[in-house]
Amino acid sequence: MTPDEIQTLFTRNDGTYAFARWGRPIAPIVFGVEDETLSLVKGAVEAVATLAGHPMAETDPELGSNLMFFFFREWDELLAVPDLDRLVPDLSPLVARLKQADATQYRAFRFDDHHAIQAAFVFIRVTDQVSDIPADSLALSQVVQVMLMWGDQAFATVSPLAVLPETGATVLRPEIAGVIAAAYDRMMPVCADDASHALRMFARLQGDAGT
Repeated sequence: MTPDEIQTLFTRNDGTYAFARWGRPIAPIVFGVEDETLSLVKGAVEAVATLAGHPMAETDPELGSNLMFFFFREWDELLAVPDLDRLVPDLSPLVARLKQADATQYRAFRFDDHHAIQAAFVFIRVTDQVSDIPADSLALSQVVQVMLMWGDQAFATVSPLAVLPETGATVLRPEIAGVIAAAYDRMMPVCADDASHALRMFARLQGDAGT
């Protein structure tokens, strides 16, 4: 990827650059699915965390679980989840906006004092359209999108996933996998608001390509 392409991945709609990665081990939990889908989601988290070289944990000392996936039929169901309004500020107006937009997904983040990702919440409204997406593809796509704080339009036109023509298997696009791995390089910062960060990411991708 070029530096400009990397910069675009972390640019907000207002033109500002905003990057963050997880600063603590990831402890996932999944609500609203059967055991088979549960294992697919957790397997996707493990796969992407392994790619990034980032640790996972059974529990988070503050939240118990710090990466929460919610699958449901209607947005209003979130208002009945105990204490969710304490984890996601302004939950009621958020639900109202998502209903009005007829949204099928939403991701919310919390950050620690170092501006690293502290927790993430993934909300998936299971419509007929969503049900048509293979569960493994849906899980991998959602995990990729919470492994880093991406820009608003990062995957608006191109999915982070690709299908192997030989086997039909769904995989993470190599260039996106490279960006995630570079982002979690131990010499890289946990957050950045300057576009020069994209140049540092590019340099690490070039270094990996040369090894």
